[in-house]
Amino acid sequence: MTRMTSVAIMQPYFLPYLGYFQLIAAVDKFVVLDDVNFIQRGWINRNRMLMNGAPHLFTLPLRGASQNRLICDLELVDDGVWREKLLRSLRQAYGRAPCYPQVSGMLEQMLHFPSVRLDLFLLNSLQLVMRYLALETAVVPTSRQYGNADLSGEQRIIDICRREGASDYINPAGGVSLYQRAHFEQHGISLHFLHSRPVSYPQGKNQHISGLSIVDVLMYNAPSAVRQLLKEKDLL
Repeated sequence: MTRMTSVAIMQPYFLPYLGYFQLIAAVDKFVVLDDVNFIQRGWINRNRMLMNGAPHLFTLPLRGASQNRLICDLELVDDGVWREKLLRSLRQAYGRAPCYPQVSGMLEQMLHFPSVRLDLFLLNSLQLVMRYLALETAVVPTSRQYGNADLSGEQRIIDICRREGASDYINPAGGVSLYQRAHFEQHGISLHFLHSRPVSYPQGKNQHISGLSIVDVLMYNAPSAVRQLLKEKDLL
């Protein structure tokens, strides 16, 4: 009997929010969509931490970033200044958080990753967080391996699912308007949308602020508690 396989496909983001990892935890295989256009002021190279009780933006500096270039063609600024500056900011923001000692080591390893290629840096960041949380979802490290970038959005997603033998494709709820269930069903694939439930956890003396980077979740919750938060979702 053929095993049912669930697949998710997403652009790589830098230390994305909890819902991104809920999606990873919900599937058997996660495909990193890295040969699509970079989005300026999106979440590919930036996110938010909690600093002094308010959201604070942090960014990976890029060389020649443009929405006319692919994610996999971009490079990080090649110096150590921004890496150390970001580590200092994270220490300032979370140095007293209960899980800082464990998480800070992972972040140092992440930010000192030697490659300046953005795609490899983001992939390594994703895999380090997955390893820390003991997530066993298989990761396809690059969508370039499919050689189907000429296909349109939905057609390409379906083509990747077919090649992976997927029975189910799961997408964040924000993509409801992008895909049609009937188109997937024509290929024997069930389309589902992941809806994150509201979650709250102690953030020191601060009133809870949601939608921050996974870093904030990790700083205030042990891996076992984060894995419970990953279950706070519905598939519709």
